[in-house]
Amino acid sequence: MKNMNFKVISDDGTNKGEIKIGGKWIKCALGKNGTIDANLKREGDGKTPIGKWPIRKVYYRADKIEKPISPFETIAIEENFGWCDAAGDVNYNKFVTHPYPVSAEHLWRKDELYDICVVLGHNDNPIVDKMGSAIFLHIAHENYKPTEGCVAIKIEDLRKLLSIATTNSAIEILA
Repeated sequence: MKNMNFKVISDDGTNKGEIKIGGKWIKCALGKNGTIDANLKREGDGKTPIGKWPIRKVYYRADKIEKPISPFETIAIEENFGWCDAAGDVNYNKFVTHPYPVSAEHLWRKDELYDICVVLGHNDNPIVDKMGSAIFLHIAHENYKPTEGCVAIKIEDLRKLLSIATTNSAIEILA
């Protein structure tokens, strides 16, 4: 099967851009401070790392939505699911469960942003301390409010992307 990659282009380095899904350009939100070369990415900088990031797995809220169609491992989020963003911790940029003794993002959110949350392979092979964690592809706010460094699109676009992706697909973020 043909490798299906998805290109993301920033609008002049801003926190808004477009992603190409199925031959069509779709609006997306990026990091609140724009994009940055992946080698310069730092934890908490609010920037989306430029590069080609494989899709690792998909999390979703089974209590709120149907399981997305996807060739990737797809896991129902539980209330204690988290992702460690504490530089220096042994589990930095890895899945953890709450309560966790240091800073870790909660995947179970009150809003809809992580109703589908796709883990991208940024800074995971190998993990380098302070080079950025929890870079996800997730659901955008209605007005495409900027992210903390992720890529965010509408739920229907995310479902479409996952349904046409292959196990070798990647999200390619361009400047």
